[in-house]
Amino acid sequence: MANVREPILQPIPILSLRPTQMTVGMREVKEKRKRWREQKSKKKQAELLGKHMIPVVHGPDKRFYVIDHHHLARALHDEGVKDVLVTIVADLTMVDRDAFWVVLDDRKWVYPYDAKGERKRYRDIPKTVVDLKDDPFRSLAGELRRIGGFAKDTTPFSEFLWADLLRRRLPRKSVESDFEKALEKALALAKSKDAVYLPGWCGPASED
Repeated sequence: MANVREPILQPIPILSLRPTQMTVGMREVKEKRKRWREQKSKKKQAELLGKHMIPVVHGPDKRFYVIDHHHLARALHDEGVKDVLVTIVADLTMVDRDAFWVVLDDRKWVYPYDAKGERKRYRDIPKTVVDLKDDPFRSLAGELRRIGGFAKDTTPFSEFLWADLLRRRLPRKSVESDFEKALEKALALAKSKDAVYLPGWCGPASED
């Protein structure tokens, strides 16, 4: 079971990529679309694609399963980009088809939770990035990290873990109706001891 980190220089159709999560934060997708449009020339766009290759696992059905950069893939598709460059993180083509998702789960390469934070079956994971659903709490968690609410962390799906905390503390309607106010509340929560167990927590130093 090789971990190869092998870039594929031939562009891969975005719609052929299989997601390993169920949701994205659409506000974050929109922000990435904006950054893409800021690349005024084809050369700059090509450079951006080269610097942000999509990490994938090669599955037993010969398909490529995205294990990061779902937001970028969705943003590029929405901007009309047809193909992207990918880098193979692991070759799992030899794994039994029925065991494949279990192996991904064991390696923390799949996050089968819906926009309500409820775990679903692997078969419920969308087949393309177009079918990823919006989770406003994932957007809130992403923005919270950008303003310093917590630090970027290598823990898999760390921003989804923060989104789960926010989901349990803030009403979804409040996030959708007044994002900035919800962000203020999220920042206060992020700095509290209630969030100390989460990856990247950088709340106030202990007075002990």
